[in-house]
Amino acid sequence: MADQDNFKPNGSAYTLSQVSQYLSYVGLDESYHPSSHPVLDLDYLTTIFQAQITSFPYENLSIHYNPFHRILLDPPHLFTKLVTSPRRGRGGYCMELSIFFSHILRALGFSSIHYSGVRNRNRTNGTPQGPYNGYVHLVNILTLPNTNPAQQYVLDAGFGGDGPTFPLPLTEHLIHHNTIGTQQIRYTRDWLPDQRFRDESKGALKHWIYEYRNSPEKPWDSYYAFVPEHEFTELDFENLNVYLSECERNHQTYTVLVIRFLRGGEEGEQKIKGKVMMVQGEVKQNLGGRTELVKVCRTEEERTEVLKEVFGINLTEEEKGAIRGWASELKGE
Repeated sequence: MADQDNFKPNGSAYTLSQVSQYLSYVGLDESYHPSSHPVLDLDYLTTIFQAQITSFPYENLSIHYNPFHRILLDPPHLFTKLVTSPRRGRGGYCMELSIFFSHILRALGFSSIHYSGVRNRNRTNGTPQGPYNGYVHLVNILTLPNTNPAQQYVLDAGFGGDGPTFPLPLTEHLIHHNTIGTQQIRYTRDWLPDQRFRDESKGALKHWIYEYRNSPEKPWDSYYAFVPEHEFTELDFENLNVYLSECERNHQTYTVLVIRFLRGGEEGEQKIKGKVMMVQGEVKQNLGGRTELVKVCRTEEERTEVLKEVFGINLTEEEKGAIRGWASELKGE
């Protein structure tokens, strides 16, 4: 086995020693480490993915509780923030989590993986509506080794509450149960309404569209779209990151968001049993049925206490003070 302190497999920014730290953090033993030669099959990938999304919440707190009010995407910084900082329970928003997870997967031995940029639709009254926006999200596209024909899976580690809770095969119209409650998810493939170039014989590409519905009786809602053949690089996301985390027109800059998936079940199991969510001051939970409002925070003291007790996120005193005067500050009104 290569020097674990220096070897970085498949272009990952992380060493095999860091993989050991990661596995310990997410509650997996060394049988998942490359030195144990695990089979890189769908069961292995699913276990890693679900450990990832239940260990690292979707959260944009570095925009709000941060003296610099900006997000850094540098992979070494992300490892420090998420893993090696004394267990403060931190996560990140979509680009942080997906870039971090891509480097983890490469270090674990997955070599065929790339980023794809995603166009989201905005929610109106809780439902995605209207046109698809510009690129504001990303997913990882992974080809599972030793599959014939080669099977691609979409790994969305940073979408939040309505995102997939397992690796989703890039297969059209295949309906899946999304673990929590009765929600179903699928991919369709189509042109976006504003696509003008549609000649497939000349290279035009349809988008894969992620859809969900909260029960089999309800209509499908289309949430986001992407073209897996169009690879994005980390430099592409540096540009998007500035808009998402620093532009005052973007909701991320004036709304605190936190979503944590909950892991439970029998001893030794890693089942996702629910999720808890914070939107600005409102805290909701879904433990397999309906989403319920459990608390409304009206002050910063209340919110930081809920972040600690409900989400397991411990902010430093400097971080707590950084939100003063910011648009998202709770002022007891």
